[in-house]
Amino acid sequence: MFTTIKSFINDESGATAIEYGLIAALVSVAAIGALGLLGDALEDMFDAVAAALTGALPT
Repeated sequence: MFTTIKSFINDESGATAIEYGLIAALVSVAAIGALGLLGDALEDMFDAVAAALTGALPT
């Protein structure tokens, strides 16, 4: 009985999977944040280009 409990306590095979899951979640959160900031900058740039092109159209 003690050997079974001792081997269960010393078993760390699931810890690696949990660590990889945490790393993947952290990378996902960082990517979502970066793309959110980049998306706002791209929207501003496209708005500026659209305004410049609208002013350049012949009437």
